[in-house]
Amino acid sequence: MYKRNIESELQSAIADTPVVLLNGARQTGKSTLAQEFSKALSIPYVTLDDATQLAAASTDAQGFLAGLGDRVVIDEVQKAPGLFPAIKMSVDRDRRPGRFLLTGSANVLLLPQISESLAGRMELITLLPLSQGELRGQRERFLDGIFTERLPASQPDDAIDLKGVVLAGAYPEVIQRPAGKRRDAWYAAYITALLQRDVRDLANIEGLTDMPRLLSLLAARVGSLLNMSELSRSSGIPNSTLKRYLSLLQATFLFQPLPAWSSNLGKRLIKSPKIHLIDSGLIAHLAGITRQSLDRDPVFFGHLFENFVVNELRKQIGWSNSRVNLYHYRTTTGREVDILLEDAAGRLVGLEVKTSATVVRKDFSGFDALSEDTGKQFVRGIVLYTGEQSVSFGKNYMALPISVIWRMTG
Repeated sequence: MYKRNIESELQSAIADTPVVLLNGARQTGKSTLAQEFSKALSIPYVTLDDATQLAAASTDAQGFLAGLGDRVVIDEVQKAPGLFPAIKMSVDRDRRPGRFLLTGSANVLLLPQISESLAGRMELITLLPLSQGELRGQRERFLDGIFTERLPASQPDDAIDLKGVVLAGAYPEVIQRPAGKRRDAWYAAYITALLQRDVRDLANIEGLTDMPRLLSLLAARVGSLLNMSELSRSSGIPNSTLKRYLSLLQATFLFQPLPAWSSNLGKRLIKSPKIHLIDSGLIAHLAGITRQSLDRDPVFFGHLFENFVVNELRKQIGWSNSRVNLYHYRTTTGREVDILLEDAAGRLVGLEVKTSATVVRKDFSGFDALSEDTGKQFVRGIVLYTGEQSVSFGKNYMALPISVIWRMTG
């Protein structure tokens, strides 16, 4: 069993907040973590995956809560939306911290009717698939160190099979299976269960058969700009329906677009988000990608690798001391930066992701445009590559091995 790096954040939230919601996609380890906290805190654990418990919660939410006591862990709470107003009423009567630890497989920030019920009373913590640091028993500090004047040292990493890591993905259960048919079988069952259960819980969709095809189309376009018109034509799904489907996929954490960074630069910047999904292994399954096909198509591996890096950074946001937002940067003239990090002070760090083991000066050209546009906000530009050396390309430019993301210690 892997230790999750957000455990300390979860403990802190329970210590001072009446309601804590641990949310994230199915099979990321929420139930396991919730059960551990239930035992540690000696409070009841209830799952709404149990049909009887769900029926009771849906029939009489207040009576259901009353029968559970003052403190409780409720798993898959999004299945009974009526519980949220009942929890609000209970908390308004008794605002002691740590009364409710909830888990959910739907992003309540995208479900206003739920999130508004507990505004000011609930803290959200998101659990994503395992990070590379968690797989190695480490707590990554890349996002804390990247904005410092002098970059902290990173520990050397053993040689890794990068394509194997990216293709495997990071769901706790799937990485324990051998590559090939057994992982494919897990992903196929996962997608079916998620669409049949979570998506149907959120909305009554007539054309559910369109969703697997849509997911495959998104996987094939990972790392590219989201073009709704083109995606509608390719999928045969009307634009208005497509928007609804994408919202549902985002609410269940599968579709996680990377927004475009914007400022007062006006129309010079592209505003479309980039297509990203929650896990590189899931993308490979949806797109039918194997190691052999990646060897034949290095361009697609570049997009898949970028998605992998974005997800590693998203995971670290959950426990980082720095408040960091992720974006991409692209001008209307085509100059771009794969990933743009912005901290609470408005400082910017650009990251370029390269599958090559060598780096040349032109790999930094997107940073030139970013630096010109943002002035003192720009801290540095880093090319993450598959080589082993840290190389300076000037005052604010560096090429760093990809392993720095999970090996930075400061």
